[in-house]
Order: sequence, then structure tokens, then C-alpha cells
Amino acid sequence: MNWHIPNDLSFEDALQLTRTLVDAMVNEQLKDSEIEEIVTTLVNSENGARGFFVIYLTSELSLADNPTQSVVNALKTSPNIVSELLVKNLAMSSAMSITHRRNDNEEQAQNSEQVAQRNCNLIRLANLEIINQKLEELKQTINNNQGSYQGFLEKWQYDEEQKQTIKKNIENI
Repeated sequence: MNWHIPNDLSFEDALQLTRTLVDAMVNEQLKDSEIEEIVTTLVNSENGARGFFVIYLTSELSLADNPTQSVVNALKTSPNIVSELLVKNLAMSSAMSITHRRNDNEEQAQNSEQVAQRNCNLIRLANLEIINQKLEELKQTINNNQGSYQGFLEKWQYDEEQKQTIKKNIENI
């Protein structure tokens, strides 16, 4: 398969590329170095990184439960994009688990918790100082009802219970 990834990668293309990548990873059709190169290219743009995380973190496959070193290495190559997305994904999946439970959708709540867990795992494995800084900023924004993530929290209209769940997940890292 030709893994040429265009510089102007759309979100939709990133989703499709990541689906193909995940299938190839599961079927052991790629060397670790190839996986690292493809993921590095994907996370080098916001659309690519968003698409990668959407598919990788929500997959029904257990691939994201135990990320390979090649995936972790690739994530480290784009610390600014990756850190922002991992922090926001953690917040969103944590908050959505509460929303799904309120709507009596336990299966979706568990899926959101799984995504949050996978996010936490990637954050730990990447072990980037910028991620820790952003997690601290998010926690302080929740504590003080103001800060660099206030617009993000207001945009998604997270209530107090959701914010406390986000904070608890940050503290568990």
C-alpha cells in the first residue's frame, strides 16, 4: 500500500488513513519503523492528529490499550499538537461518560471511560512536560473557574460534576 500522506490532509482523509493503518497494524502488515513513520506524519498536522486519535482511541480493537513504542515515539515528534489534543480528549471523554450515564446509556458511558483510560495511558507513556503543563492548566481552570481552558469548558457547557470527573482523571495520571 502507498502511504503517501498529503501535506493538506483533510480530517476525513486522516480518519480513513488511520482506519487503514489500524487494520494493517492488527494484521501485522507493517514494521514498527513504518508505523512510527506513518503516525509521525499524521500527528504532524492538526487534522491528521485529530483523525488519528478519533480512530485509534475509539477502536473496538485492543490496539490502543497497549500502544507500541513506535506509536509513542511518533506522538512525541509533535508535542504541541499532540499535547493539546490528548488533554482535550481526556476532558471530553471524561465528561461524556457522565452525560451518557445521565441518559441511561451505560454502554456509551463505558466506551467514553475506555477512551479516557486510553488517553491517560498515552499521556503517561509520552511523558512530555508540555502535556503535564497543560493538564495542570486545565486543573487550575477547573479549580478557579478561570484560566486558559475556560473557553473550552464553556464551549462544551461542562457542569460541576463533569469538571470534577475531568479533574479526578487528571489527578489519577
